[in-house]
This record gives sequence, structure tokens and C-alpha cells, in this order.
Amino acid sequence: MSVVVYEHPLSPYAQKVKIALDEKGVAYETRMPAAIGSGQPDLEFLKANPRGEVPALIDDGFAVFDSTIILEYIEDKWPTPSLFPKDAKDRALARTIEDVMDTSFEPINWGLGEIRWFKRAEGERARAIEAKAATQARGIYEWLTRQLGTKQWFGGDTFGWGDLSVIPYLNGAAGSGLAPSPETPLGRWQARANARPSVAKAAKAAAASLVGMNQVSDAVKSGLFKREYRDHRLEWMIRSGGLDVVLQGLKDNNIRFSNELS
Repeated sequence: MSVVVYEHPLSPYAQKVKIALDEKGVAYETRMPAAIGSGQPDLEFLKANPRGEVPALIDDGFAVFDSTIILEYIEDKWPTPSLFPKDAKDRALARTIEDVMDTSFEPINWGLGEIRWFKRAEGERARAIEAKAATQARGIYEWLTRQLGTKQWFGGDTFGWGDLSVIPYLNGAAGSGLAPSPETPLGRWQARANARPSVAKAAKAAAASLVGMNQVSDAVKSGLFKREYRDHRLEWMIRSGGLDVVLQGLKDNNIRFSNELS
């Protein structure tokens, strides 16, 4: 098979790519980098993405990384059916929605995982960070609801770029009890999106990968598993009250940053 996607099923960035390929009917193979999350090198994966981050896409030997650039490549290489709306304003909105979800919502889900799965904070300190996350999520839901308006999908009548950029994050938030109410316009949109085979496939793989997650906090404490604290994640943890989480992680050597390119 000529198309390979390096991924982890829980990664919303990777889910976007898989949903796009499935919506276009492009066959692909998924691979998970060896020792993902440990900071140990997977040399074949690093050839595709020297940053050591999922996703990466290889198309007949040509490697692309960064989920947005991958989506653009997919749209250019397989333009039918188009994931972009035709109107320039709607296209700009789709890109804006993707950026908001990738940089403002992703760290909410990620940060809650740091607290609940990886036990970076507990007790009152954890509850304070979780409360901050809930407030942030509600604010973004209000913004998304305004962008959706009375439309069926974020781009209008057709499921597309904006929709696949939102649904992995809302499904991830559901696992933390932060999903929008089913009775709201955004909740009804989420149900429509989850009914699509491409989305259901990605969500099923994500759910299956949760098996065994209750042991990951021990791996973090031992230093065998290092979580990546890059740009928006680092900012989120600090401004949401977790500066001591970052400092402790640096001290314990169980957080990491993106690889430097060479």
C-alpha cells in the first residue's frame, strides 16, 4: 500500500488525517511509532517526521508532517470530493476553526489527561485545574455554536474540513465529561458527525487504545514515559495553574519537547 499514516489512535491530529482519507476513499495503512511516548527514537518514523510527532504521512515514498499540511496535501492530491467549501469566507472559517481547535482546545483535553491519567496533580490542585479547563471548554463551545449557526455542517450543507477539525476534540472531551449537551445545536451536530463512518472508525480505534491507560501514571513516574510539552500545551498548563506541574516534570525528567531538526 503506497499511503502510510504514522499515528496514535488517541491523537486528534492523526484522527483528522484518517477521517479526511476515509471521506475521500483513499486506502491507507496505519503505523504506530515504536516506543511512542517514551522519547526513544524510531528511526523509520523520524525519516518521515524528524520532530518525532504524529501524524506523518508517506505517499509512495514522499513524506509530509504536520496535520494541517497533511490535510492540504490530501486535498491537493485527491481533490474529489472536496473537503473545502467553495466560498472564500467559508474556506477561511474552516481554517480558523481548525486552528482554534488545534491550539486552544487540544491542550484542554491534553491537560485533563495529564491530571487524570498521568496524575500530574491530585486533590485540590487538580480540581482547580479541571475547573479552569471546564470553563475554557464552555467558552469554545459558545464560539463554535456561533460559527455553526443554523447550518447542517460548519461549511454549509456538506461535511468537510471544519467538521473533521472539531469532532475528534469533542469526542475526546466526552471522555472527561465535558461534551456539549446533546440538546444543544452543537450536541446535535456532534451526533450527526459521529454517525459518519469515517468518524465512527476513528472514534472506535481511539476507544480501543484506552485499554491499559490506568497503568500509565506509573510509567511516567518511573521516567519510561515522557509527555510532550510543546508550545500551546506548555502555555495552557502554566496559565491554567500548573506551573509547578511543569517544574516537577522537568525535575523528574518525565516531560519532553519536540526534537530539534538536524
